[in-house]
Amino acid sequence: MRIAIDARELAGRPTGVGRYLAEILRAWGDLAGARTHEFILCAPGPVPLPDTLKASLVTAAGRGTLWEQLTLPRLVADANADVLFAPGYSGPLVSRTPLVVAIHDVSFAAHPEWFSWREGRRRRLVTTLAARRAAKVITISDFSKAEIVRHLGIRSPKVEVIYCGVTAMAPAPQPPPSDGETTVLFVGSLFNRRHIPELIAGFERIATRYPSVRLELVGDNRTRPYVDVDELIARSSARDHIRARAYVADDELASLYRKARAFVFLSDYEGFALTPLEALGAGIPIVLLATDVAREIYGPAATYVDRVEPAVIAGALERALFDDGERARVLAAAGAQLERYSWRESAHRTLQVLVACARRR
Repeated sequence: MRIAIDARELAGRPTGVGRYLAEILRAWGDLAGARTHEFILCAPGPVPLPDTLKASLVTAAGRGTLWEQLTLPRLVADANADVLFAPGYSGPLVSRTPLVVAIHDVSFAAHPEWFSWREGRRRRLVTTLAARRAAKVITISDFSKAEIVRHLGIRSPKVEVIYCGVTAMAPAPQPPPSDGETTVLFVGSLFNRRHIPELIAGFERIATRYPSVRLELVGDNRTRPYVDVDELIARSSARDHIRARAYVADDELASLYRKARAFVFLSDYEGFALTPLEALGAGIPIVLLATDVAREIYGPAATYVDRVEPAVIAGALERALFDDGERARVLAAAGAQLERYSWRESAHRTLQVLVACARRR
């Protein structure tokens, strides 16, 4: 069977959808069932090919929605593909090839105020139409499935929940020396819904009591309305304890996980949230905002913040960093939660969906 894949998100510095697709491809390389199929990666330019799959790359220049709607269908047709996997929310609306689309969340429909009028309208339109045209919609949590049904009007049986897996980032960290740095880590794009200003304000309270603490922020600033995070840090009383970077290479990211004493991710809305899972897999206690999806994915394996207030955040960070009982509780609960998530299982079930949709062609 010939499986086409929209591989745009593998280009450059993959985050989010790109990392999700990269992990699926890597896991397919270890599945005997996947080796019986041929994979055609479609992109506007060069992207890395998986080493262990029978895979080829076809390219044609272009960008954005025009490339997706006009160029991608031609590449898929020329490749004589049996099915197209679109891992990033939308796909061609006119094509004879069955479409399976992955929709990770519908924040643009649930919270249109987080997007510009044009961008929000474009996302709502193309994602809704792609979901309606698709043979199957894959999503990554029960929470997101309910949101897709509610906001996009897609029938529940059409939406398949397939959890993400745990990406091994680093071995479990060692307790910091008494005179060493104690690091709080955040990894992910900087969106308004992830409350970076409130995190900085909460961290300031910790820094006044514990001179060894540091806050590492890793992620591209995509806030709207725009928040100048560098300026926030420069004005902070804890500015000498905070560092923000848009991107770090994988080896340095692994080093940050090794050094981290706690991981924080205070998001109002996610489909799953991969980076806290990576931290938990590395043996790092995590601090999360108490949302429905956070409790679905992480259960008891987290220290939860009920309100996005600096004093509440500071209290949660202090427990995750220095309360041995709280740290032991979170890490003891982590094992059962982590067993639920496997990239191998995710890839296996995704392949089953693709093959089934191709056979119904």
